[in-house]
Amino acid sequence: MASMAAFLASSPAVSYRSPGASYRTTTTQFTKSISFSTTVDFSPKILRRRRECCSVRCGLIEPDGGRLVDLVVPESRRDEKRRKAFSLPRINLSRIDLEWAHVLSEGWASPLAGFMRQSEFLQTLHFNSVRLTDGSLVNMSVPIVLAVDDGQKEAIGASKSVALFDPAGLNPIAILNDIEIFKHNKEERIARTWGTTAPGLPYVEEAITNAGNWLVGGDLEVIEPIKYNDGLDQYRLSPAQLRDEFSKRNADAVFAFQLRNPIHNGHALLMTDTRKRLLEMGYKNPVLLLHPLGGYTKADDVPLSWRMKQHEKVLEDGVLDPETTVVAIFPSPMHYAGPTEVQWHAKARINAGANFYIVGRDPAGMGHPIEKRDLYDADHGKMVLSMAPGLERLNILPFRVAAYDKTQHKMAFFDPSRPQDFLFISGTKMRTLAKNRENPPNGFMCPGGWKVLVEYYESLAPAGSSSKTREPVPV
Repeated sequence: MASMAAFLASSPAVSYRSPGASYRTTTTQFTKSISFSTTVDFSPKILRRRRECCSVRCGLIEPDGGRLVDLVVPESRRDEKRRKAFSLPRINLSRIDLEWAHVLSEGWASPLAGFMRQSEFLQTLHFNSVRLTDGSLVNMSVPIVLAVDDGQKEAIGASKSVALFDPAGLNPIAILNDIEIFKHNKEERIARTWGTTAPGLPYVEEAITNAGNWLVGGDLEVIEPIKYNDGLDQYRLSPAQLRDEFSKRNADAVFAFQLRNPIHNGHALLMTDTRKRLLEMGYKNPVLLLHPLGGYTKADDVPLSWRMKQHEKVLEDGVLDPETTVVAIFPSPMHYAGPTEVQWHAKARINAGANFYIVGRDPAGMGHPIEKRDLYDADHGKMVLSMAPGLERLNILPFRVAAYDKTQHKMAFFDPSRPQDFLFISGTKMRTLAKNRENPPNGFMCPGGWKVLVEYYESLAPAGSSSKTREPVPV
């Protein structure tokens, strides 16, 4: 967790619309009187020079393409669209398909107006970007596609529209219009997205291996806002809702932090230090978007409901300031595709209004599925963000590594002059301590947050068991 990325310059207000698309758009104005190079130095000398030479005034950054896509049907037309859906060939969505429909409907993937057609799919796979009608590029690194099998393709026939139903097949979710069906080359998709076709990639096994051999793309009309009724919908704020919240708080900078793990005090140190440094740069009211990923995650990740409980405790215990923090859920599924996927995570936060993005070590990475090594180089994610097509507004702000300082009994930035004083507590070690109901060193995580994590692992114990086998704690 050693770096931070920023989106700062404005993009031209351009429109993007696939043939036959129907959607509403929101335009946000952005003005900025300061520009940065690809890598920004946060040293005191540089910060002093910025304060002396630059004035900072900022509105919310423009969405990709200049407009925020909204694919949800107006309330006055929803009954009409429901009736139409029952008359069309239908596809029952998987849980992950539903999450992608949610992502598309709210404009996280703006200016994309539906599941990808072949041209968008190929551009995403091979260029990590999509070219707009005015010739400009927007970043798009992860395919957002809908697979169908031979039987579904035959049932669709010559129809130019298809209804998308919930996983149970009971309720219509959306209508896909002006559709295009094309071959789903799974091997090419996997190789280009993950850089390997090794067996054991979690998203591949969950969503691609057994998926149909065809992809259907088109313009999406979502009949009503997608809800999950799991007690967490109040946290699922759309990009438009987040922009409204940031405006209400008079934010002149928004810095986003994505995570799929419980928050420890090292995370908090990065977030609070980021705000401090933005204030030193001249911003008056930087606001943190604490944005846990809420879609599909692999089986050994802590489930979303428990993570949200833990995040609530972090705020209750005062580790983060509720007045300058907005907690929301990012609805995207997780690919674990490293530098390819981190571009998607960054791009989506632009659309939510964030002009800074904290990026850590090995973002969106995982261990190699069949070899004892990491799948991706730990530094490549932040490097790729500084070079990615369509993310020219992105600047990397280098950060030091956070670790547990045994002399101060708290998380601190690593000091290479006294390495013997620091303890690195890996995610594996943290999970093992929690499973064993052992406490981490004082100052590693707030007590309320740690209690939630221990309770989660206790909930996994077999019913009626009174004791647990202790696991060896990694050194």
